[in-house]
Amino acid sequence: MDTPRHQKYQRLIDYCKNLPPLPTAVVHPCDRSSLTGAIEAAQMRLIAPILVGPRERIEAAAREAGLSIADYPLMDAPFSEAAAELAVQLVREGRAEGLMKGSLHTDELMRAVVKKDSGLRTGRRVSHCFVMDVPGHPDPLIITDAAVNIAPTLEDKIDIVQNAIDLAHAMTLPEVRVAVLSAMETVNPKVPSTLEAAALCKMMDRHQLSGAVIDGPLALDNAINPEAARIKGIESPVAGRANVLVVPDLEAGNMLAKSLSFLAGADAAGIVLGARVPVILTSRADSVVTRLASCAVATLVAKARRESGKTMG
Repeated sequence: MDTPRHQKYQRLIDYCKNLPPLPTAVVHPCDRSSLTGAIEAAQMRLIAPILVGPRERIEAAAREAGLSIADYPLMDAPFSEAAAELAVQLVREGRAEGLMKGSLHTDELMRAVVKKDSGLRTGRRVSHCFVMDVPGHPDPLIITDAAVNIAPTLEDKIDIVQNAIDLAHAMTLPEVRVAVLSAMETVNPKVPSTLEAAALCKMMDRHQLSGAVIDGPLALDNAINPEAARIKGIESPVAGRANVLVVPDLEAGNMLAKSLSFLAGADAAGIVLGARVPVILTSRADSVVTRLASCAVATLVAKARRESGKTMG
C-alpha cells in the first residue's frame, strides 16, 4: 500500500485518518469482497459502517472472510432493493452521511437514491467521478462521467462539470484545471462534443460554472501532456496540465478509465456526487487500497459539504 504506485491514494487515506469516521450505510454487503472492504475501512477509521441487508447472508459472509462484525450495527433487510431503500432512509433520518455499494447492482442502489419522493435528490444532476491514481503521473486524475450518465446533454454536463470541480476542491487540489475532451482540439460543427466543450468554456467565463480554469475542446494527449500541447501550439493554463477530464459520454469515459487501469496499471476509486450524500461505488475487482481511497474521498466530500452548507455529493 505504501509503494510509489499508490502514493497519491495513500496521501488521501493518511489525511482522512485524522478526521472523524464517516457514518456510512453499507448496502447489501453479502459477499466476502464487499464486506471485507467496509470492515477494513472501519478499522482504519475512515467510515463508521451500518451494515444493511439480509442478516443471515451478511453473517455468513463474515464467517467466510474470518471477520468479526459484532461491533457494527446490522439492519436486517430481506433483499438487495429493500436494503437500498432502507439505507436511503437512514440518510434521510440523519443516521448516515454516506452510502457504500455492497454486492448489489449499481442500478439497484441508484434507483433508490434518485427516487423522486423518497430518494436523495438535490437540485444537481447525479454524476460519477473516477479518481485515478496513474503510475508516473504526478497528480490524481478525476474522470467524469464514466458510470452514470450515458449520453449527457450540454445541460447535464453543466452539473457533471460542477460536481467534479467541487470534488477537486474537497480533495484540496491547489488548482482545478478542467479539460473538456473530444477527438480534436478545434471546434468542428460536425462533432457535437467540440461545440459543447466550447459552450462550457464560455459558461465559465460568464460565471455559470465556478471554481476552476477550463479549456476545451482538447484531445487527451494535449490535455495531459505538455509536449503534445506545445507541438499543437495550444496556450492555456489547462493544456498539458489538466487534473479533471470531462469525457463526451459514458462509453468514452469507461474506455478511458479501463485503458488507464489495464494498460497503465492505474487504480480507480469511484464516487457518485450530486445526491444529498456521497455514494461510494466499488467493484469486486478493486484492490484494498482503491476501496480505502474511495472511502477517503467520500469522507472529504462529506467534510466539505458540512463546512460549506452545500450539498456537493
